[in-house]
Amino acid sequence: MTSIKEQAAISRLLSFLQDWDNAGKVARSHILNTFIETNQGKTAPELEQEFSQGASLFLVRLTTWLRLIYMTGSCLDKLLKSIGIFLSAVSSNQYLIEFLEVGGVLTLLEILGLEKIKEEDKKESIRLLQVIANSGRKYKELICESYGVRSIAEFLAKSKSEETQEEVQILLDSLVHGNPKYQNQVYKGLIALLPCASPKAQQLSLQTLRTAQSIVGTTHPSIVDCVLKVLRTMHLEVQYEAIELIKDLVNYDVCQALLKGLVALLIPSVKETSKLQPKILNDSAVLQLTASLPVFLQQAAAAKAIGVLARSNTSIAEEMLHLRVVHSLMAAMGNTDHSNSQRQASLTLEYFVQMFPVVEEHVRRSMGEELYELFLSNAEDLYMKIDSIQADILAANKVNVSKALSISGVSYSNMSFYLGPCGEDQLAYTTYFQKEGSEGKE
Repeated sequence: MTSIKEQAAISRLLSFLQDWDNAGKVARSHILNTFIETNQGKTAPELEQEFSQGASLFLVRLTTWLRLIYMTGSCLDKLLKSIGIFLSAVSSNQYLIEFLEVGGVLTLLEILGLEKIKEEDKKESIRLLQVIANSGRKYKELICESYGVRSIAEFLAKSKSEETQEEVQILLDSLVHGNPKYQNQVYKGLIALLPCASPKAQQLSLQTLRTAQSIVGTTHPSIVDCVLKVLRTMHLEVQYEAIELIKDLVNYDVCQALLKGLVALLIPSVKETSKLQPKILNDSAVLQLTASLPVFLQQAAAAKAIGVLARSNTSIAEEMLHLRVVHSLMAAMGNTDHSNSQRQASLTLEYFVQMFPVVEEHVRRSMGEELYELFLSNAEDLYMKIDSIQADILAANKVNVSKALSISGVSYSNMSFYLGPCGEDQLAYTTYFQKEGSEGKE
């Protein structure tokens, strides 16, 4: 026999559930407000006590209503917060199972892709997915098996709220930890995010990729090309994260490809640089915009990254000598269309000159005494002091330290290799700047 007190509690529960069932949108909104205010932070046993051991009866009504109205966005924020109280409660495993059994994960993922849904509601959906992912490995696998990585990554790329994007990063970080079955899927999803148009999404993806890379251990072939393309960004916080990832990647099997790629970026292809000439001829105002031409931003960032890598690891610095990095840095120093490329290349070359006598000898000979003295006196400000003739000398330099090392039999590194003479793109690049310089003098 149930006591009078228990019967009264059951009666209150049935009355509450009946009120919910008969209520319209406005009335349900008020019920949800009261529920959130009075039950936030409660444990599962406390919720059961509140609902006379029938909390699941209210949860099933919430999940049912969610399935009915999530596409319209009506009361979605309050509804998701109410469900969150159940899922995040201590000892709430039974609630979690009940939510998942009715397709809760798929609903949350679908919400992320709906254009009509408010950003705030999508952020609440992400927070519920965090709760589910943090509940254990099998729940992370369930999210991934529901094509969750793709949905979450696409939402990160499209989101306009930095606060929401940071919540997505937390979710992706959770999915890559303790999820051996699908950690590679998350890793590839992060790489796929790198070309996206959102600087914040790029920054967060790069940060999470560093963690994912250490967990996965092996590298994906596309990561080198993707991270090098990110260097075209004009956002310094994105560039910083890209260089930090590059510093990590040189410890993996893509080191050689990464170094070759960085050095190649110092001399942009003629296809890229020739885009400037017709614009300049047609409109002098375009001259002011060349500073942000992506290929030159990439050139400057590559020069900076090479300097960071060389200073942190002498073996890498020695290896890059065999990639004709000195020749390429000097060519970048002659790029009068982008002062930051000149500045970054000059600072990096200064390090190589100070570290390696053979570099000092070749650079002095190529520059000539007057230009070399200017370089030594203040490498960072050299770009402001050189004239067009000196810029041409730098752009058209023929320095080949790797050839000198090969002839003399000197090897600075156990991993050294010789790439041979510069390619057609390099020659075309220096010819272009020589031509520009001669036209300027006329």
